[in-house]
Amino acid sequence: MKKILSTILALCMVCAMSVSAFAADVSTPGGSGSTPVNLSSTDDGTPGGDPAATAMSVTVPTALPMAMSQTGDVTTATDCKIVNNSFGAVRVKSVSISTANGWKLTAFGDKSTLAREKVDSNKLGFALSIGGGTAVQTDASNEATQALISAPVTGCYMSGVGDTTGNAVSVAYSAIVTPLSAPVTSATVATVVFVIEWDTAA
Repeated sequence: MKKILSTILALCMVCAMSVSAFAADVSTPGGSGSTPVNLSSTDDGTPGGDPAATAMSVTVPTALPMAMSQTGDVTTATDCKIVNNSFGAVRVKSVSISTANGWKLTAFGDKSTLAREKVDSNKLGFALSIGGGTAVQTDASNEATQALISAPVTGCYMSGVGDTTGNAVSVAYSAIVTPLSAPVTSATVATVVFVIEWDTAA
């Protein structure tokens, strides 16, 4: 009895782990059988796994640092990028910037446009370009949050991780800032939000 139970248990385990294949009978010479190809997307890649879509994994810059000289020139990082670590292609859906810690957005341009602003006005003009695409910039609307990119544009598209020539895009940015009466170090003046989505065929 113990041996029979062991055999039944072993058969159940084999059935649970195996992929079921169904036979189609062809009973006449030259006859044909139609066999569907069935796909299941699962968390672990096995037919019995939990249903799951392809995992998305995209790295965006952890910070966009900048430094202003005593004469008002702003230097920014040149190595910022977005990297797609996913198997599937992705795109940047939108980019927005929001002020922080009492700062305000103003129109980006030459630093001379801020010459009439009072010291410690805490105003930031910001421009950004993704993947060498067209630069977008803040305006003079005085809104605390401004949309820089509202839909995918040239430069926003990244291939899957298997294509190392196209799975990353650069993030280039520049800024103008009103004068400061006291030094600051790594002060957060704004936050940029990158929204990423799958680059679907639809």
